[in-house]
Amino acid sequence: MSSVSNVFQKQLSLSGLHPFYIVATTYFVLAVLATPFLFSLDVRNLPSAFWFNVTLAALLDVGGWMFLVMSLSRTDLSVFGPLNAYKVVISMLLALLFLGEIPNLQGFTGVMVIVAGSFFLLPPGNRTGRSRFGQLLLDRGVQARFLSILLFSIGTLFLKGSLQHSTPLDTLIFWSLLGLPMIVLANSWLTEQGWLTSIRKSQSHIGLITVIGVTVFIMQYFTLVLLSQMLVAYTLALFQLGMLLQVFLGHHVFNEPHLMRRLISALVMVAGSVLVLLV
Repeated sequence: MSSVSNVFQKQLSLSGLHPFYIVATTYFVLAVLATPFLFSLDVRNLPSAFWFNVTLAALLDVGGWMFLVMSLSRTDLSVFGPLNAYKVVISMLLALLFLGEIPNLQGFTGVMVIVAGSFFLLPPGNRTGRSRFGQLLLDRGVQARFLSILLFSIGTLFLKGSLQHSTPLDTLIFWSLLGLPMIVLANSWLTEQGWLTSIRKSQSHIGLITVIGVTVFIMQYFTLVLLSQMLVAYTLALFQLGMLLQVFLGHHVFNEPHLMRRLISALVMVAGSVLVLLV
């Protein structure tokens, strides 16, 4: 589902919609889907620790989505997808530091394989003397992708914290509802294009916007269910398997080049993710 939503988000960005506005429309759909569940909850039984964690998770994930869609608007999907494997690396380190989740040697080996796979993702160094990683870090779309990964990874820790005091559905509902005013404020402060102009431009894409919101809602729910049962790094590793699909979609939907090199890179990263999963 993540791959499908990323394709649609990239299509919306190519149609001229601002990345932050695309995120705002997604959260609007999320809020619409979450509101009916709100009336069946006993909010009084949710402790202050839940509200603290879910609010910080919502804030960080809104930032993560903003940088994610910004990256999609500037980077090939077939590069964007494999880079998602770094979420496992960052999340494992953060979970080790703050949650005390200690993977075994095989888990750490899988992380090293993921890092090595990104080396094959990049073209050889050019005559400017820049290394492959130097070229990677100078790309604005890749920079936005790494920022989104960092924010999502930190946000996952707070999602995990909120799940210790609630069900996955409780967390999903308030994560969705709290995110909407945050992204609305971000659009008002950080974009120059007015709301009316953006709304008019998006009228022909209402169906696509709805599909993105529904897809993200379902995907986030299952992510929270897995997160409540598994270690943070292992949960995120499970979702890396979709990177192969993103490489193919980038090539076939957007005519992106270097299919074989990017496919090899993704395969290496998938191997690292499998090592993390099979512990």
